[in-house]
Amino acid sequence: MAKYKIVHYLNQFFGGIGGEEKAGFEPEVREEKIGPGLALAQALGEDYDIAATVICGDNYFGENLDTATDTIIEMVRKYEPDVFVAGPAFNAGRYGVACGTIAAAVQEELGIPSVTGMYVENPGADMFKTQVYIVSTKNSAAGMRDAVKKLAPLAVKIGRGEAIGASSEEGYIPNGVRVNFFEKERGSLRAVKMLIKKLADKPFETEFPMPDFDRVDPNPAVKDLAHAKVALVTSGGIVPKGNPDHIESSSASHYGEYDIAGVMDLTEETYETAHGGYDPVYANEDADRVLPVDVLRDMEKEGKIGELHHLFYTTTGNGTAVASSKAFAAEFSQKLKNDGVDAVILTST
Repeated sequence: MAKYKIVHYLNQFFGGIGGEEKAGFEPEVREEKIGPGLALAQALGEDYDIAATVICGDNYFGENLDTATDTIIEMVRKYEPDVFVAGPAFNAGRYGVACGTIAAAVQEELGIPSVTGMYVENPGADMFKTQVYIVSTKNSAAGMRDAVKKLAPLAVKIGRGEAIGASSEEGYIPNGVRVNFFEKERGSLRAVKMLIKKLADKPFETEFPMPDFDRVDPNPAVKDLAHAKVALVTSGGIVPKGNPDHIESSSASHYGEYDIAGVMDLTEETYETAHGGYDPVYANEDADRVLPVDVLRDMEKEGKIGELHHLFYTTTGNGTAVASSKAFAAEFSQKLKNDGVDAVILTST
């Protein structure tokens, strides 16, 4: 008989309920191992049993945060687990935020140690890394095996109340807590070795990484909006019908540039979304809900803006690496400047 009980949290996709069309799925508990739970149970060993799996749709959780959290807390309470495991969520933003939210709530309200896993660029990682242990994963489910290899040992340690080592040893995302440990070589020798590698242009890993703050100074306000050229940029994936440039629904490798000269309204027949991270129904019915061409055309007629730029730029934000996003923006921002654009409206989902 297992010594330790685990309750596992999954979203609708990994829980086997369905894809985006089931993202509104309300919390449900099943007394079985499901999806990633099968691999997790095997990695945990016979001393650990996944007593229950809680499944909740990403949209339902995000749109009903307090209700969903309270409901899941009561579901978890019933089983009195020794450890709560959420995910892993990889680079799925809504799923990552849900995993972090519920893991932190279970830990705080029930006193049950929790662990989750996600890609370092998942918004949930930055939000919750100081509250719960978050195992660092790859950016997609292709890294499930690697994620489970890290997640299981950490869950075991947490369940047994053992001391948790440094993030570099245990595989979790650094949480700002320094853990002392003994190195094989003294500091001066390690420093010299790092310096030699640096001088030789070889890769090395610093022992004291500096924080990477991404600060952007706001531009001054547009002085004369009535004569300004305004452009639209979106991470909501709005594209001409058929997605002619094949922008990926997640983890986009490129962006699209499309001409809307003479276009007064984005209709269901002419535009759609390529985004795979939200329910596309309403965006496909009326793409102006994400990219407000119709409203800006009205403002153009009313003289509230000078003109709407004839090109818009689009990509999908979910799962797309921050480095890629910056590279896209650097490229099309220069185009916007060259075209004399005075202001840009950025829309998401």
